[in-house]
Amino acid sequence: MTYSVPDICDDFIEEISVLEPLFSDFGAKKKFSGEIVTVKCFEDNSLVRDAVKSPGRGRVLVVDGGGSLRHALLGDLLAAAAAENGWQGLLINGCVRDVEILATIDLGVKALNCHPVKTAKRGEGQLDVNVTFAGATVRPGAFLYADSNGVVVAARDLNMSF
Repeated sequence: MTYSVPDICDDFIEEISVLEPLFSDFGAKKKFSGEIVTVKCFEDNSLVRDAVKSPGRGRVLVVDGGGSLRHALLGDLLAAAAAENGWQGLLINGCVRDVEILATIDLGVKALNCHPVKTAKRGEGQLDVNVTFAGATVRPGAFLYADSNGVVVAARDLNMSF
């Protein structure tokens, strides 16, 4: 049996954080889950680039871009690298670009919006730190579950077929 985010809310509401409904789907995969890796950056996607080029091993990259709507933290080339390297998806508190191509890549991508301008590459940011946005704190090593209904985070693997 496969489950949905509403099912997870019904069965585990005391164990999960439900993120505010701020995110739109941009990837071809509308349902994704996995262990969380976090990146905190602002208008510099250097660490996002490094992460998606590393082995994903079925994990989800959560990117806190500070909610910036001025630059895209992910485009088609990085999304393709993420899919090729085994990442399940990305949740981005910021923007993406190349949305027509992102929609064809077998990767879950949720972001605030799209923007055509790329970021600077200054090598700034933090990897594997707690990030707080959309009404929740997301910790590296926790588990994210996302579908068209929303996004939830649990401290442990809920062993739900997604």
